[in-house]
Amino acid sequence: MLHGLLAPIPADGLNYLDVIAHAGVVELSVLGLLLGASVASWTIIVRKYAHLQLAQKESAAFLETFWQSKRLDAIFEGAEKTAQSPVSQVFRAGYIELSKLTQQPQGGESAMSERLGGIENVERALHRAQVSELTHLESTVPFLGTTATAAPFVGLFGTVWGIMNAFSDIYAQGNANLATVAQPISHALIATAFGLFAAIPAVVAYNYFLSKIKVLDSEMQNFSSDFLNIVKRHFFK
Repeated sequence: MLHGLLAPIPADGLNYLDVIAHAGVVELSVLGLLLGASVASWTIIVRKYAHLQLAQKESAAFLETFWQSKRLDAIFEGAEKTAQSPVSQVFRAGYIELSKLTQQPQGGESAMSERLGGIENVERALHRAQVSELTHLESTVPFLGTTATAAPFVGLFGTVWGIMNAFSDIYAQGNANLATVAQPISHALIATAFGLFAAIPAVVAYNYFLSKIKVLDSEMQNFSSDFLNIVKRHFFK
Protein backbone atom coordinates (compact mmCIF):
# COMPACT_ATOMS: atom_id res chain seq x y z
CA MET A 1 0.00 0.00 0.00
CA LEU A 2 2.87 2.38 0.80
CA HIS A 3 5.55 3.40 -1.63
CA GLY A 4 9.07 2.89 -0.36
CA LEU A 5 8.33 1.56 3.14
CA LEU A 6 10.59 -1.48 3.10
CA ALA A 7 12.25 -1.31 6.52
CA PRO A 8 11.89 -4.34 8.84
CA ILE A 9 8.72 -4.48 10.90
CA PRO A 10 9.28 -3.17 14.45
CA ALA A 11 9.12 -5.67 17.25
CA ASP A 12 6.05 -4.02 18.73
CA GLY A 13 4.14 -4.39 15.43
CA LEU A 14 2.94 -1.94 12.81
CA ASN A 15 2.82 1.76 13.53
CA TYR A 16 -0.46 2.60 11.79
CA LEU A 17 -0.06 6.35 12.19
CA ASP A 18 3.33 6.13 10.51
CA VAL A 19 1.81 4.01 7.74
CA ILE A 20 -0.87 6.63 7.08
CA ALA A 21 1.63 9.50 7.34
CA HIS A 22 3.77 8.00 4.57
CA ALA A 23 0.91 6.91 2.34
CA GLY A 24 0.60 8.12 -1.22
CA VAL A 25 -2.22 10.16 -2.74
CA VAL A 26 -4.20 7.12 -3.92
CA GLU A 27 -3.83 5.31 -0.61
CA LEU A 28 -4.85 8.37 1.39
CA SER A 29 -7.82 8.93 -0.90
CA VAL A 30 -9.01 5.36 -0.39
CA LEU A 31 -8.58 5.51 3.39
CA GLY A 32 -10.22 8.94 3.57
CA LEU A 33 -13.17 7.77 1.49
CA LEU A 34 -13.67 4.70 3.65
CA LEU A 35 -13.29 6.66 6.87
CA GLY A 36 -15.84 9.22 5.65
CA ALA A 37 -18.26 6.48 4.66
CA SER A 38 -17.84 4.86 8.08
CA VAL A 39 -18.51 8.12 9.94
CA ALA A 40 -21.53 8.86 7.76
CA SER A 41 -22.84 5.30 8.27
CA TRP A 42 -22.56 5.50 12.05
CA THR A 43 -24.28 8.89 12.05
CA ILE A 44 -27.15 7.44 10.02
CA ILE A 45 -27.29 4.34 12.21
CA VAL A 46 -27.64 6.34 15.43
CA ARG A 47 -30.23 8.76 14.05
CA LYS A 48 -32.28 6.16 12.19
CA TYR A 49 -32.32 3.83 15.19
CA ALA A 50 -33.67 6.64 17.41
CA HIS A 51 -36.19 7.62 14.72
CA LEU A 52 -37.56 4.10 14.23
CA GLN A 53 -37.71 3.42 17.96
CA LEU A 54 -39.74 6.58 18.49
CA ALA A 55 -41.96 5.84 15.48
CA GLN A 56 -42.69 2.34 16.76
CA LYS A 57 -43.39 3.56 20.30
CA GLU A 58 -45.73 6.35 19.19
CA SER A 59 -47.51 4.08 16.70
CA ALA A 60 -48.31 1.63 19.47
CA ALA A 61 -49.58 4.50 21.65
CA PHE A 62 -51.71 5.90 18.82
CA LEU A 63 -53.28 2.55 17.94
CA GLU A 64 -54.19 1.99 21.56
CA THR A 65 -55.83 5.42 21.70
CA PHE A 66 -57.61 4.88 18.40
CA TRP A 67 -59.26 1.61 19.37
CA GLN A 68 -60.22 2.85 22.82
CA SER A 69 -61.77 6.14 21.67
CA LYS A 70 -65.23 6.48 20.16
CA ARG A 71 -64.82 9.88 18.50
CA LEU A 72 -62.64 10.44 15.44
CA ASP A 73 -62.38 14.18 16.05
CA ALA A 74 -60.92 13.57 19.52
CA ILE A 75 -58.44 11.11 18.04
CA PHE A 76 -57.48 13.66 15.40
CA GLU A 77 -56.74 16.28 18.03
CA GLY A 78 -54.75 13.82 20.11
CA ALA A 79 -52.78 12.64 17.07
CA GLU A 80 -50.63 15.76 17.32
CA LYS A 81 -48.95 14.18 20.35
CA THR A 82 -47.80 11.25 18.21
CA ALA A 83 -46.48 13.21 15.23
CA GLN A 84 -43.57 10.79 14.75
CA SER A 85 -45.93 7.86 14.27
CA PRO A 86 -46.42 6.97 10.59
CA VAL A 87 -49.78 5.35 11.45
CA SER A 88 -50.90 8.56 13.11
CA GLN A 89 -50.02 10.58 10.02
CA VAL A 90 -51.92 8.15 7.80
CA PHE A 91 -54.96 8.61 10.02
CA ARG A 92 -54.68 12.40 9.89
CA ALA A 93 -54.62 12.34 6.08
CA GLY A 94 -57.64 10.05 5.96
CA TYR A 95 -59.58 12.05 8.54
CA ILE A 96 -59.02 15.35 6.70
CA GLU A 97 -60.41 13.81 3.51
CA LEU A 98 -63.26 12.22 5.44
CA SER A 99 -64.22 15.58 6.96
CA LYS A 100 -64.72 16.91 3.43
CA LEU A 101 -66.89 13.91 2.62
CA THR A 102 -69.17 14.38 5.61
CA GLN A 103 -69.84 18.00 4.67
CA GLN A 104 -71.49 17.00 1.38
CA PRO A 105 -75.33 17.00 0.96
CA GLN A 106 -77.12 13.98 2.39
CA GLY A 107 -79.86 13.22 -0.19
CA GLY A 108 -80.31 12.36 -3.87
CA GLU A 109 -78.54 10.09 -6.32
CA SER A 110 -76.04 12.82 -7.13
CA ALA A 111 -75.07 13.09 -3.47
CA MET A 112 -74.74 9.31 -3.21
CA SER A 113 -72.47 9.27 -6.27
CA GLU A 114 -70.35 12.06 -4.80
CA ARG A 115 -70.05 10.14 -1.54
CA LEU A 116 -68.91 7.02 -3.33
CA GLY A 117 -66.28 9.12 -5.08
CA GLY A 118 -65.44 10.69 -1.72
CA ILE A 119 -64.68 7.31 -0.20
CA GLU A 120 -62.30 6.66 -3.06
CA ASN A 121 -60.68 9.99 -2.25
CA VAL A 122 -60.25 8.88 1.35
CA GLU A 123 -58.62 5.67 0.14
CA ARG A 124 -56.27 7.61 -2.13
CA ALA A 125 -55.41 10.00 0.71
CA LEU A 126 -54.54 7.08 2.95
CA HIS A 127 -52.40 5.55 0.23
CA ARG A 128 -50.56 8.82 -0.47
CA ALA A 129 -49.85 9.31 3.23
CA GLN A 130 -48.61 5.76 3.52
CA VAL A 131 -46.22 6.19 0.59
CA SER A 132 -45.00 9.50 2.00
CA GLU A 133 -44.36 8.04 5.45
CA LEU A 134 -42.65 4.99 4.00
CA THR A 135 -40.36 7.24 1.95
CA HIS A 136 -39.53 9.20 5.09
CA LEU A 137 -38.78 6.02 7.03
CA GLU A 138 -36.50 4.72 4.28
CA SER A 139 -34.59 7.98 3.86
CA THR A 140 -30.78 7.59 4.23
CA VAL A 141 -31.11 3.81 4.64
CA PRO A 142 -30.02 3.12 1.01
CA PHE A 143 -26.69 4.79 1.84
CA LEU A 144 -26.03 1.98 4.30
CA GLY A 145 -26.74 -0.59 1.60
CA THR A 146 -24.40 1.19 -0.80
CA THR A 147 -21.66 1.37 1.83
CA ALA A 148 -22.07 -2.30 2.70
CA THR A 149 -21.74 -3.26 -0.97
CA ALA A 150 -19.06 -0.86 -2.16
CA ALA A 151 -16.72 -0.42 0.83
CA PRO A 152 -15.06 -3.88 0.58
CA PHE A 153 -14.34 -3.30 -3.11
CA VAL A 154 -12.91 0.17 -2.45
CA GLY A 155 -10.71 -1.34 0.26
CA LEU A 156 -9.65 -4.12 -2.10
CA PHE A 157 -8.71 -1.52 -4.71
CA GLY A 158 -6.48 0.20 -2.14
CA THR A 159 -4.89 -3.12 -1.24
CA VAL A 160 -4.21 -4.07 -4.86
CA TRP A 161 -2.73 -0.66 -5.55
CA GLY A 162 -0.53 -0.91 -2.47
CA ILE A 163 0.70 -4.39 -3.37
CA MET A 164 1.56 -3.22 -6.87
CA ASN A 165 3.66 -0.39 -5.44
CA ALA A 166 5.24 -2.74 -2.88
CA PHE A 167 6.38 -5.25 -5.49
CA SER A 168 7.62 -2.42 -7.67
CA ASP A 169 9.85 -1.22 -4.83
CA ILE A 170 11.01 -4.75 -4.06
CA TYR A 171 11.93 -5.25 -7.71
CA ALA A 172 13.83 -1.96 -7.77
CA GLN A 173 15.87 -2.99 -4.72
CA GLY A 174 16.40 -6.51 -5.98
CA ASN A 175 15.74 -7.94 -2.54
CA ALA A 176 12.79 -10.33 -2.19
CA ASN A 177 13.31 -11.96 1.22
CA LEU A 178 10.52 -12.33 3.75
CA ALA A 179 11.49 -9.23 5.72
CA THR A 180 11.13 -6.94 2.72
CA VAL A 181 7.92 -8.57 1.42
CA ALA A 182 5.96 -8.87 4.65
CA GLN A 183 5.90 -5.22 5.70
CA PRO A 184 4.63 -3.56 2.49
CA ILE A 185 1.98 -6.26 1.99
CA SER A 186 0.78 -5.86 5.58
CA HIS A 187 0.59 -2.12 4.94
CA ALA A 188 -1.43 -2.71 1.81
CA LEU A 189 -3.95 -4.87 3.67
CA ILE A 190 -4.89 -1.93 5.91
CA ALA A 191 -7.14 -0.65 3.12
CA THR A 192 -9.08 -3.92 3.11
CA ALA A 193 -9.42 -3.72 6.89
CA PHE A 194 -10.81 -0.19 6.58
CA GLY A 195 -13.28 -1.41 3.95
CA LEU A 196 -14.55 -4.20 6.18
CA PHE A 197 -14.73 -1.84 9.15
CA ALA A 198 -17.05 0.41 7.14
CA ALA A 199 -19.07 -2.38 5.52
CA ILE A 200 -19.89 -4.74 8.40
CA PRO A 201 -21.82 -2.29 10.63
CA ALA A 202 -23.55 -0.88 7.54
CA VAL A 203 -24.88 -4.23 6.33
CA VAL A 204 -26.05 -5.26 9.82
CA ALA A 205 -27.83 -1.94 10.35
CA TYR A 206 -29.27 -1.98 6.83
CA ASN A 207 -30.95 -5.35 7.33
CA TYR A 208 -32.14 -4.41 10.82
CA PHE A 209 -33.70 -1.16 9.66
CA LEU A 210 -35.41 -2.82 6.69
CA SER A 211 -37.06 -5.32 9.03
CA LYS A 212 -38.29 -2.51 11.32
CA ILE A 213 -39.58 -0.47 8.39
CA LYS A 214 -41.39 -3.50 7.02
CA VAL A 215 -43.23 -3.88 10.34
CA LEU A 216 -44.27 -0.22 10.34
CA ASP A 217 -45.37 -0.48 6.71
CA SER A 218 -47.55 -3.47 7.56
CA GLU A 219 -49.08 -1.51 10.44
CA MET A 220 -49.93 1.35 8.08
CA GLN A 221 -51.50 -1.03 5.56
CA ASN A 222 -53.56 -2.80 8.21
CA PHE A 223 -54.70 0.47 9.75
CA SER A 224 -55.70 1.87 6.35
CA SER A 225 -57.87 -1.19 5.70
CA ASP A 226 -59.48 -1.00 9.14
CA PHE A 227 -60.10 2.74 8.84
CA LEU A 228 -61.74 2.33 5.44
CA ASN A 229 -63.99 -0.41 6.81
CA ILE A 230 -65.06 1.87 9.65
CA VAL A 231 -65.79 4.71 7.23
CA LYS A 232 -67.83 2.51 4.89
CA ARG A 233 -69.76 0.92 7.72
CA HIS A 234 -70.78 4.22 9.27
CA PHE A 235 -71.25 6.02 5.98
CA PHE A 236 -73.82 3.56 4.61
CA LYS A 237 -75.69 2.93 7.85
